[in-house]
Amino acid sequence: MSGKELMFSTVNLGAIELKNRLVMAPLTRMRAVVGHVPNPLAKTYYAQRASAGLIISEATQISNLGMGYPGTPGIYTPEQTAAWKEIVTAVHAKSGRIVSQLWHVGRISHSSLHPEHGVPEAPSAITPAGQTYGADWQLHDYETPKAMSIQDIARLVTEYQAAAQNAKVAGFDGVEIHAANGYLLDQFLQDKTNQRSDQYGGSIENRLRLLGEVIDAVTTVFPSNRIGVRLSPYGTFNDIGDSDPKALFTAVIHQLNGCNLAYIHMIEPRATGAGSGDQINEDAPITSEMFRVAYQGKFITAGGYDQATGEEVLEDGLADAVAYGRLFISNPDLVERFWQNAPLNPCNRATFYGGNELGYTDYPALK
Repeated sequence: MSGKELMFSTVNLGAIELKNRLVMAPLTRMRAVVGHVPNPLAKTYYAQRASAGLIISEATQISNLGMGYPGTPGIYTPEQTAAWKEIVTAVHAKSGRIVSQLWHVGRISHSSLHPEHGVPEAPSAITPAGQTYGADWQLHDYETPKAMSIQDIARLVTEYQAAAQNAKVAGFDGVEIHAANGYLLDQFLQDKTNQRSDQYGGSIENRLRLLGEVIDAVTTVFPSNRIGVRLSPYGTFNDIGDSDPKALFTAVIHQLNGCNLAYIHMIEPRATGAGSGDQINEDAPITSEMFRVAYQGKFITAGGYDQATGEEVLEDGLADAVAYGRLFISNPDLVERFWQNAPLNPCNRATFYGGNELGYTDYPALK
């Protein structure tokens, strides 16, 4: 098949049946309302994009302490779960498929977002470089996080399990465990941020332990073939890094090979600067070429693809589906536009984060 024929062919990611291979990437939009409940507009926003083979929800914190930015939704209260259920129902009414991306930001946070819990938590008490947004939507210096105790880690695993249960109640087709982009699970994986000396630090095997425990907990709620994992080898976003990323992520993939997952979702490091612009680093390693061969299951690739390069990566067998972010923001009917080779709406970066329907639900579809 040609790349375009592949793009518009069906594929099963585990137990999740996709009508095409265009995936809507998880897109933080920071429009949640009081109580970290998804904005009522989100039902329209996601339903507009239900022609995607799969929608991965915006990153959704599993607890208040897991929150890293103002205006991001959670999935840990009945009110949040009820709002997500309306969204999922609207997507399903248009024959769409949607999974919930479960998220804990770890040290990439500020105490103003969770004052009752104090400073953020992380594998080790290492302060990230730079600044982040607090509850006042203003930039603040990062704080030194609290190194998590064994009891904290046990509590975290139960929070993932509870969030997965809420996702199931909301009717999601599955969940994606966010272990990328320098957030908490990635912080445990990589040695720049994990300098522990207990069973969760030191060796690669130990640094993989928490991800394995989270997967095990979530599989008590969803079967493993409805669970995906997102990874970002060689990424630098949120001051993350590792001394030997090839060895680390090869080991991660070998561990995930034994989990019978729906998919791995890998971000190309050429597009690592999430939220920081449209720059593409052409000198970055191509991780789909490095790691796809090692993974025995279905593979989603993301990171700066257009239609031509997306078709090419499918034709080359380096992915089973391609995730698009900014293009889905500005083109709710991206699938139809690719099919027709139609012009694309340009996106308005100024409306990506926060705000109302402007730049959210008002992008036009084809006539």
